[in-house]
Amino acid sequence: MNDAEFMQEAIAEAQIALEEGETPVGCVIARKGEIVARAHNRREALHDPTAHAEILAIRIAAKNVNDWRLNDCTLYVTLEPCPMCAGAISQARIGRLLYGARDEKQGCAGSVYRIPEDPVFPHFCPSDGGLLEAECRAPLIEFFKYKRIRNA
Repeated sequence: MNDAEFMQEAIAEAQIALEEGETPVGCVIARKGEIVARAHNRREALHDPTAHAEILAIRIAAKNVNDWRLNDCTLYVTLEPCPMCAGAISQARIGRLLYGARDEKQGCAGSVYRIPEDPVFPHFCPSDGGLLEAECRAPLIEFFKYKRIRNA
């Protein structure tokens, strides 16, 4: 599989989140061309503010590869990681980060800050955004449009 195909898998996870009433963010982690983890936001279902797609996927990947160091993994996520998730990506030693939609308000992998690439931290994770950006943003637009209508 290539980067676009892995991101399509992350988009499928975001779609599941949308159907569950969660903020539609999806994530997959790949290692040696295979998906080792997939997750989507579950904050509402788990009543857990840390249940972001990236955090859940990192936990699954670490279990599946039997190591907390995920140096040889690439994380694909549909929305640019927040500060918490960017920090977790750094702590997990993720080898590469690719995200779809930029988050101009709290994105910490390029928009507001670059936690995974900050040289002050011991692990450098190359990060790049904009992969299938329109497709990644579509579930978010749908979710927030519905939320505005429902709350009006």
